Amino acid sequence: QVQLVESGGGLVQAGGSLRLSCAASGGTFSTYAMGWFRQAPGKEREFVAAITWNGSITRYADSVKGRFTISRDNAKNTVYLQMNSLKPEDTAVYYCAAQRGAILSSSRAIYDYWGQGTQVTVSS
Repeated sequence: QVQLVESGGGLVQAGGSLRLSCAASGGTFSTYAMGWFRQAPGKEREFVAAITWNGSITRYADSVKGRFTISRDNAKNTVYLQMNSLKPEDTAVYYCAAQRGAILSSSRAIYDYWGQGTQVTVSS
């Protein structure tokens, strides 16, 4: 069983930056593909970014491409989401997720484990 704990959320002004972290425990982190999702009030949870087990391939939602960067440090069992040029529409609870497979997927159904989420609020 893998446990995921997100941190780094907060309140930031539009145009600012935040870096989210997701620490994993209880499993072999280096074998999991990892993803970030977000859920705004009244909306479905949506894909943000994903990264393969070794960090060689990444994938982004069009809405964050060029502004967000996903990365991982397998020695620290941690995945990161660097968020720059933040917009009010980025406001959401951000979740990290892990999947045992090798597919770099944007589908929630593919992911096996989820964190509890961290709130990101971007003021205009």
